[in-house]
Amino acid sequence: MGSTQAPVMPTVGEIAHRLGVAVHQVSYVIDSRRIQPVGWAGNCKVFSEADVQHIASELARIERDRQRGTP
Repeated sequence: MGSTQAPVMPTVGEIAHRLGVAVHQVSYVIDSRRIQPVGWAGNCKVFSEADVQHIASELARIERDRQRGTP
């Protein structure tokens, strides 16, 4: 019998770690952009890799706007 790998679905903390930002920044993007988790691992929300990319692009946009002084 071969082993089966479960897909890796990152939590908010893992996303923050991957992107090198604070957890509250990731949480802000998830809440403000209404990004829904694809599931739960115990009490932790888990997200898809597409969600991680969306969160990363939103954080980059927020940073660009901040540097430009855009509200």
